[in-house]
Amino acid sequence: MRNQRHRVTNPGEFYFFGSDKFAAESLKALHSKYKDKKLVRHLEIVTAYQGQENCLTKYARKNKIPLHVWPPEISEGKFDIGIVVSFGHLIPEKIINKFPLGMINVHASLLPRWRGAAPICHALINGDTYTGISIMKIAPKKFDIGSVIMQQRIEIHPADTQIELYDKLSKLGAEVLLRIVDKLPNILNSAQSQDEKEVSYAPKITKDTSFVNWAIMTAKNVCDLQRGLNGIYPLRTYFNNMPVKILNVKLVTDTINIPHVHKKTPGLTVYDKSTKKLYVCCKDDTWVSVEKIVIPDHRPLNSQAFGSGYIMNTKEKYCLFG
Repeated sequence: MRNQRHRVTNPGEFYFFGSDKFAAESLKALHSKYKDKKLVRHLEIVTAYQGQENCLTKYARKNKIPLHVWPPEISEGKFDIGIVVSFGHLIPEKIINKFPLGMINVHASLLPRWRGAAPICHALINGDTYTGISIMKIAPKKFDIGSVIMQQRIEIHPADTQIELYDKLSKLGAEVLLRIVDKLPNILNSAQSQDEKEVSYAPKITKDTSFVNWAIMTAKNVCDLQRGLNGIYPLRTYFNNMPVKILNVKLVTDTINIPHVHKKTPGLTVYDKSTKKLYVCCKDDTWVSVEKIVIPDHRPLNSQAFGSGYIMNTKEKYCLFG
């Protein structure tokens, strides 16, 4: 295999693995080079879908790019390199070995930070101020452990949510991938092993991720959770032993309008009639405001409706979330 890889001096036959909009940006970038007859001489796609087509299958059919369904049958030596972007399937060694130059992956973090399925979400949820793109070699048996060929860092803007950062990184990933393609095959020799001491993991996001733990989360933590899940799940908490959605959560920096309570317990929820705002106490006596509550089998309630119906008509003038 090593000798075979050395014989590829002018790679241009690419096999692309992807499944979503993040991958589509890299595919479009490669396809543009194919149409320009630059860098890419041949391009085929493998994707995984059941029933409903994804954006890659639609793009492939529209642009008459050969399309294959996972797992593919690959002729040894037909392609120079495999390119994987947001694919979601572990690539077995027998497929990696079909490519003389191996396979590379576009990953949406600065590895070894945030290995796993949801690096963008976890960067935001944990309040990271920067992230980036890593291009690494694909290694068998485990996700995101390969040696890193190139990285590009970007700052995370305080207003960025999962939606904005996903868009920025998908475009940056495509740009960095083309830099790699332009320097093949020699650039592969510059790959550096990841520092295992610095590894952190970004497991798949589930509905359980969206539940707020008021006792251990500050107001900023709650807002960061919302940023990281924007477009995927709304935040949730418990009210009267029911799971409820809390929407448009905002960090409170001025607490002058928050009604006075004797014991500020995380999850304590109060309503201020003058500002018509609903406030929730978080860890370390920090606060968020909530604009809308969705109780199961009820129409959504704005802060005024919830405050009037569930707080102001009680003796205590507060309720508890969590």
